[in-house]
Amino acid sequence: MSVFIIDDHPLIRDAVAMVLRRLRPSGLPVIELERLGQVSQAVAEHGEPAVILIDLKLPDTHGVSGVRELRRMLPHVKLVVFSASPSADYADLAREAGADAYVEKSLGGAHISKVIKDFLPADTSEATDGPTVPEKLSKRQKQLLAMLDRGLSNRDIADHLKISEHTVKVHLWRLFRRLNVKSRSQASHLARSAGLIDF
Repeated sequence: MSVFIIDDHPLIRDAVAMVLRRLRPSGLPVIELERLGQVSQAVAEHGEPAVILIDLKLPDTHGVSGVRELRRMLPHVKLVVFSASPSADYADLAREAGADAYVEKSLGGAHISKVIKDFLPADTSEATDGPTVPEKLSKRQKQLLAMLDRGLSNRDIADHLKISEHTVKVHLWRLFRRLNVKSRSQASHLARSAGLIDF
């Protein structure tokens, strides 16, 4: 499991990432993103996160639109909003849009740490959170696995299947979630070792 930090200010991302690493010194992958539009690619590459920490004011969002979009894309992921705006202005709107918590950046590191800690997964051990072999895969999922094994890029897969790259990314993160893997190489290795596709 990982945590995504979505904020267009590098200093804020670094500060929050430092808090996360202090809370989980044994290791918790932290993926830093600048825009909402990078989420699909990040999920395709790293798998579905346990928690997403998102700033309300991003270059490609307006108001709570980013929260609403993330909730639609990732219905089971915990969403924590970090904002410079007072909670009185946006907290209720953010929760209505799907946020699990709203934190003002001005409240300081101790308060932010406490909120983050409440949402971190209890165990991030690879031994208890490894790949799983599903009983059945769809035809499209088998196609994707075969193409990943051949080393095709998202663009190549999109061209072959006559779909958009965005659709490919969505299919991939759903497949990674189904297999409980975090990368293309893990998915390909599982497919080979478990005989999920024909070679």
